[in-house]
Amino acid sequence: MTSLPPAYVHPGPPPEPPEYPEGLPPLKVGAATWKPWTGFLVIVLAFSVPLVLGLLAGIGIALAGGDLEDDLPSGVLIALTFAQDIGFILAPLLVATWFAARPRSEDFGLAPPRRAWLAVGLLIAVYVGYVVISGIYIQAFGFEAEDQLPDELGVNNSNVNLVLVLVLITVMAPVAEEMLFRGYIYRALRNGLGVAGAAILSGMIFGGIHLGSSPTEFIPPLMLLGVGLGLLYQWTGSLYAPVALHAFNNAIAFGVLIEWTWQIPLLIAGSIVVSLLALRLLSDALGSRRSAALGVTSTA
Repeated sequence: MTSLPPAYVHPGPPPEPPEYPEGLPPLKVGAATWKPWTGFLVIVLAFSVPLVLGLLAGIGIALAGGDLEDDLPSGVLIALTFAQDIGFILAPLLVATWFAARPRSEDFGLAPPRRAWLAVGLLIAVYVGYVVISGIYIQAFGFEAEDQLPDELGVNNSNVNLVLVLVLITVMAPVAEEMLFRGYIYRALRNGLGVAGAAILSGMIFGGIHLGSSPTEFIPPLMLLGVGLGLLYQWTGSLYAPVALHAFNNAIAFGVLIEWTWQIPLLIAGSIVVSLLALRLLSDALGSRRSAALGVTSTA
């Protein structure tokens, strides 16, 4: 057993951190420091990866003697779409790291809402509003829904493609797009435009990126959905609610497109559960600012 020398005097507990002066605005960290213009930088960065990979794929096909006038093989398109979704997740993390401190889970709203039943009620209200207004719009202009995305990705060609596209549309897309558009772009725009301005502009951008996969006449309803998802994120303070709604909507759309019936409810439930589990894993990987800093928390 080791004993201390007689002259040793314990220094006592460490000093308390200095108190933040009263009367000053809260110290801003994390998402509160994101400049609105960085939201557009995130978009450029997010799309740069699939563009570069697509260019390389085209060069490879040309060198192999393929015809570049034909569509890319379904396997290549699926791989590029996965790369795009991964870019949607990594781009916000990189930009947040470059222009602020290391991002944490609360910066993106990666925590379940405190009032789960209120979040469910708001989710239902937003979705019903979206369906009603979109239905009026479609009926007024006589549009008919047509989406060729599953055919382009070879859904009808093999079960492997079917499963991969199912994961892309009902899990990867909700998680990745919400991380990009609500988790970063909306919060960055809100710092300069306020809630309404950020919801409208981020919703318009959200609809605009679907020009390549949806008919032009259906872009306005997608913009409306983007606005609703932004408001849902604002009202619940959590990315879980818009991701759940996004997964719910995509699961219904995908199930109808491939003419499923009794499988659709199972697809909806599975999509929501897996998407939220993916958010939980991402939250655990980022960690919480509260456990990483003393006396400073992220300003929502």
